[in-house]
Amino acid sequence: MTKYLTRGVGALLSMTALSAPALADEVEVMHWWTSGGEAAAIAVLQEDLQARGTGWVDMAIAGGGGDAAMTALRARVVAGNPPTAAQMLGMTVRDWADEGFLGNLNAVAEAEGWNDVVPPAVQAFGTHDGEWVAAPVNIHRPHWVWANAGIFEELGLSMPTTWDEFFAAADAIEAAGHVGVAMGGQAWQEATIWEAIVLSVSPALYEAAIINADMDALGSEGIVESFEIFRRVLGYADPGYAGRDWNLATAMVINGEAGMQIMGDWAKGEVINAGLTPGEQVLCAVVPGTDGAFLFNTDFFAMFDVGEDAQAAQRNMASAAMSVSFQETFNLAKGSIPARTDVPSANFDVCGQTSMADLVEATEAGTLFGSLAHGHGQPASVQAAYLDVVTQFANSDMTPEAAAEALVASVGGAL
Repeated sequence: MTKYLTRGVGALLSMTALSAPALADEVEVMHWWTSGGEAAAIAVLQEDLQARGTGWVDMAIAGGGGDAAMTALRARVVAGNPPTAAQMLGMTVRDWADEGFLGNLNAVAEAEGWNDVVPPAVQAFGTHDGEWVAAPVNIHRPHWVWANAGIFEELGLSMPTTWDEFFAAADAIEAAGHVGVAMGGQAWQEATIWEAIVLSVSPALYEAAIINADMDALGSEGIVESFEIFRRVLGYADPGYAGRDWNLATAMVINGEAGMQIMGDWAKGEVINAGLTPGEQVLCAVVPGTDGAFLFNTDFFAMFDVGEDAQAAQRNMASAAMSVSFQETFNLAKGSIPARTDVPSANFDVCGQTSMADLVEATEAGTLFGSLAHGHGQPASVQAAYLDVVTQFANSDMTPEAAAEALVASVGGAL
């Protein structure tokens, strides 16, 4: 998942030699997968690796956004004691690779044909100067609507395909005494909703305003419209949403307290962990207006250059993380889809099968874009400029027109 990227790596890190804390038959892994569904998913990799004869020293840092984990990681590296491997998002991998701190995985990547099975858009984040430095374990799609099937059946609702249908459903849900849209008031969660709305206005707008940071696009009527829709969505949150973690908002949908949630497909992990089936007790559909387009974020395990003694264990972990069997088992538990395109879809639920088919379609159509909210749209400093405005808008009475103007100023100042 998201969310805040490594900031000012060069200013924080010294280029002194790094120590090698891990043994050849052991990996110390830093990550932030600590919620119920995420913990179940990471346990799959631990078991797989242990079956290969490599031990796992777990360093889980709580906090769904990953900012606490990145703070801890920087402290470890500054102290000359990096972990063997660390969970990272796309732009963060680039930051650490640019600074020369990551090891080379080309040997295992070439032996196992990663270039043939990983989509080019994902490869762009896992490689640096043509060399593999991180193993991708999944592909997440952040722009989903999740809905309580019992509430929808009771009220005679169908999954919305337009914003008008979405708001009509939310009105009916509130009238029946439930929260219309479950939310958490954290910057990355707000940005997850807003960027999905931008994509719904137009994939071309998303590409121009977010991927290319085009000033004309950022100040356009399309961006004003995205903030108008965002304001309406925010109106269906309950008064206690500020600061709520994403998985607690998902639990509101699972438990029937809320009718809908806009959240990435990691929410499926919580559904599965609750003993339910995505697409059945909890319904799924892409955010209205985003059919045919695909935002993505990928979790990588980046291997730090910690010396020759750890390289065998690192290669073993990378190989385990990229195996077809692990990618299927892991992503079934996590809610995402495999980073490999050759993993069969038969065992995935209807939501996952939809994503796997849509990924191919969006790749061919040129509508596959990195997610801004989840570390694949812009470098950290520029990402922060977007999120600052989105958060300010969500927590004030700022008008959509003023938000578009603020976005131009904020992003323009960060470029």
